[in-house]
Amino acid sequence: MNAGASALAAVGRFLLALIFVRAGINKLGAVAATVANMTNHGVPLPDVLVYGGIALELGGGLMMMAGLFTRWVAAAFFLYTLTLALLFHGYWRLADAAAVRTDASFFFGHLSMMGGMLAFAAFGGGAFSLDALLGRGSASSSVAAARS
Repeated sequence: MNAGASALAAVGRFLLALIFVRAGINKLGAVAATVANMTNHGVPLPDVLVYGGIALELGGGLMMMAGLFTRWVAAAFFLYTLTLALLFHGYWRLADAAAVRTDASFFFGHLSMMGGMLAFAAFGGGAFSLDALLGRGSASSSVAAARS
């Protein structure tokens, strides 16, 4: 991967993670409201799981931005975002046309983020990442190791 592509990967990683970091910060300031929303959507143990969500969004988001354990964090975000899409944005369950349009937009936005996460899970954080600095799993180093 050349320097230009590596820079694009770093910017893409940062932008993809930014939504999670912001969500984690927002949840820290509104734990009770988040618990109430989770309860309304039938999430079990919302008083406990809210802190798992905050940890993943804030901690995982910062790790993704830095490119630390990029593949693992991307895989976790993929599963987390899939869960959020299904639990909170199941537009097919709604009757109101305006609500269907809104939740469908959120649902397909989540699918798009999941696509980005799959790319980082497959190819790693790129050359401008802590993973690369520490000699951890980029796609090219994995291929090179497999050939040796």
